Amino acid sequence: MDNALQERLQLALAAQRRAFEAERMPSYAVRRDRLQRLLAMTRQHGDALVVAMAQDFGHRARQESLLADLFTVEAGARHALKRLRRWMQPRRVETPLHFLPGRNVLMRQPLGVVGIVSPWNYPYYLAMAPAVAALAAGNRVLIKPSELTPATSELMARIVAEHFAPEEMQVITGDAEVGKAFVGLPFDHLFFTGSTAVGRHVAQAAAKNLTPVTLELGGKSPAVVDRSADLTLTASRLAFGKLFNAGQTCVAPDYLLVPREMLEPLAQRLLAEMRRMYPRIAGNADYTSIVTPRHLARLQGLIDDAATRGARVLRTHDEQPDPGQDRRLVPALLLDVPPEAAVMREEIFGPLLPIVAYDRVDEALAHINRGDRPLALYWFGQDTAASDRVMRETHAGGVTVNDCLWHLGQEEQPFGGVGASGMGSYHGEWGFRTFSKEKPLFIQSRFAGTKLFQPPYGATFERLLALLKRIS
Repeated sequence: MDNALQERLQLALAAQRRAFEAERMPSYAVRRDRLQRLLAMTRQHGDALVVAMAQDFGHRARQESLLADLFTVEAGARHALKRLRRWMQPRRVETPLHFLPGRNVLMRQPLGVVGIVSPWNYPYYLAMAPAVAALAAGNRVLIKPSELTPATSELMARIVAEHFAPEEMQVITGDAEVGKAFVGLPFDHLFFTGSTAVGRHVAQAAAKNLTPVTLELGGKSPAVVDRSADLTLTASRLAFGKLFNAGQTCVAPDYLLVPREMLEPLAQRLLAEMRRMYPRIAGNADYTSIVTPRHLARLQGLIDDAATRGARVLRTHDEQPDPGQDRRLVPALLLDVPPEAAVMREEIFGPLLPIVAYDRVDEALAHINRGDRPLALYWFGQDTAASDRVMRETHAGGVTVNDCLWHLGQEEQPFGGVGASGMGSYHGEWGFRTFSKEKPLFIQSRFAGTKLFQPPYGATFERLLALLKRIS
């Protein structure tokens, strides 16, 4: 490892740790000021961030950047500002009878220095949303953004430096070697968003320092269509969820499970809805490009592999944009895909949607439960009993019923994975708690019955213990 790189990272961490040691419990006013500066930064530089993200992707729909990267950060910051004072308050919790008149209190303290590793697909949101929570909780923050979105990363580094002192929050740019060194630093908490494969390496690096981690990963998120579903409504919402950001979303529906008799009608409605939303592909300002030529080639390879194994490939458009000039990929539905195809084993992260037929709901449930637990699950239908059964008999990080993606935007609900799709959660108060130590305090009274438990032991101790066993 380059010594200069290691020294640069160590110095950044040391500066933040010294600042935290000098202010271990930032006041409400200090935290509020930091959140207001982050909010002002987002609003002031929104247009420049949209331009930078479009430059990194080759093309990115302006509206998608405004909604998914900028509005979400603003909404999270405003939510935290409104509730910050309440979140910071020590909380009384129940005290057992035999410890009265003592009392129990939970005190929330910042952890110290938080490291955030953010991915390329929503480069501003997935860096700043956890930063909102970490700053609200009173921490110092170091951010390592993705090297695959260099324009956005460099802009974030510049604007953060304009609005924050480096010992408050700092962005560290660089390649994968920088990222590898970054996750090996002895943070007080490490927050990573990315693939499951990389997440395993991050967890191993953090374990060497006993650094607690939050891992926001991915996986193959299923969408289950029930026989009670309205196919036109379902197709419209699935098309939006699949093609937003050209499918480069960790909670995008990865494959559909559809009653066999509904497969063809739903496929045709999906194609129609995708064409309605995107009448053309090449040069369409509303349709986002695939982030790099390597990612585009991987997706084309998934299509080719499925086709050679006998899958039917239904493309929304006949046009074929020149990949050297335009990395927008024509959306495709994949039918009759064998389970050994790569597209059924890997997270897709693009505008490809396999559709799997089932005859009985038990088959759909078994299909989901054979795989790793997904980050998201979607269910479409009007049969409440059927919905309840799917909710009970599957695991997923989060669920949206009769739509896609929107559980991600709920600040009053936790967001996080389960199993291979991640560990830990954030958003709203759950993010505040992730980056806080909830320290239990027992405050003893001057007059305490616990004196009766002190030696020398005798009959009084035995009678008191027996009484407590009966009433506890």
